[in-house]
Amino acid sequence: MSERTPDESQRRSADAFEIASAALGSPEAAARAYQGPDAPEMIRAAANPGPKNLAMMGLQPDAYFPPPTDHGLPQNFWQSYGMAHRRVQPGGWTNQLNVSDFPISTDIAGVQMALTPGGIRELHWHVQDEWAIMLAGNARITILDGDGHMFIDDLAQNDLWYFPAGFPHSIQGLNPQGCEFLLVFDDGRFSEEDTTLVSDWLKHVPREVLAKNWGVPIDKIVPAMDSLPGGGKYIFQEPVPPSLEAARAAANRDRSPSSSQFTFRFKDLKPQREDRGGRVHIVDSTTFKVAKKIAMAHVTVHPGALRELHWHPKANEWQYYLGGKSRMTVFFNHSQARTANFQAGDVGFVPATFGHYVENTGNEDLIFLELFKSDVYQDVSLNDWLTHLPPDFVKQHLNISQEVLDAIPPGNYGTLPR
Repeated sequence: MSERTPDESQRRSADAFEIASAALGSPEAAARAYQGPDAPEMIRAAANPGPKNLAMMGLQPDAYFPPPTDHGLPQNFWQSYGMAHRRVQPGGWTNQLNVSDFPISTDIAGVQMALTPGGIRELHWHVQDEWAIMLAGNARITILDGDGHMFIDDLAQNDLWYFPAGFPHSIQGLNPQGCEFLLVFDDGRFSEEDTTLVSDWLKHVPREVLAKNWGVPIDKIVPAMDSLPGGGKYIFQEPVPPSLEAARAAANRDRSPSSSQFTFRFKDLKPQREDRGGRVHIVDSTTFKVAKKIAMAHVTVHPGALRELHWHPKANEWQYYLGGKSRMTVFFNHSQARTANFQAGDVGFVPATFGHYVENTGNEDLIFLELFKSDVYQDVSLNDWLTHLPPDFVKQHLNISQEVLDAIPPGNYGTLPR
């Protein structure tokens, strides 16, 4: 085999660098992908003269050009709702990510859903608890509690709700634009196809039994049940409902409303951690009493700043990205580490106890949710731990100087500035 000429080697290296630049957004970013004296050799070695998906390279630059600290073949912990199938019906749409499309997430599944003004996610229930956050617009929810009392409320962007397993409920979009929301369930096997729909159930009850149950003649039942679609209505269009006050009065005409609070006003919550790097809002059963199985941290990281190195001692972390751009490296033990990139609509997953960070790599605030199958939120900060051990003990482990140790922020700050 003939040796390449210097000109040919330079050209191939330049081609590789161009590919890196395209994937990472700029030549500077490509150069940063391989820090150190071997950067030119690594860029040349990574040349890909064959077919390539430049769009995907642009979405996942740290997968295509991984940092040199990545090692091994850890399981994929990135997925995107942009790749999930959407079910569109009159009144709205839905898509979901569960273990079928995101195998690593065994204990949490998520659903995105949007409803038009008046669009209804029909009366239903399921065997998993449901946690939700409003992503846009306005919605009305109803839920019957375990004591037979009704709760009805209207929600706006960033408001939360929580429906315990088995409690029947509904969601409807309101004026002016309807709504979009994220649903999170405490079982990675959850599927929207497995919920119990009231219309699907009653269509399959013998007509004479239903007539006896309701105390009406059977001829009042047959036409209505025969007109229901096979498989239930699921999402359907109706007029925008009347005022919240009118709905509550109609629902609670013969009994008191539920004493439980199934919704939470996020705007009323002050951040538990805030500094120059960003802020962290935490909502769990200590502040949202009905949320017994799902805890949340709402994280904002300023440009260039960092969600500091940390881990969660008792629960897997399921992430949903609301805005901005980031990268995250997860350490899987056994010298295995993998880096992936995230932006709005993406989902990440970090197994319990695995160390990780989230870095804002964009020019605007990074905003994402950390969600856990747990009643309370817990995390452990690497910095907080290292700065509260005997100093010599830490230096013996990491071969760092006292100067470096003194510079480490001495607490669990949540986010750190650039």
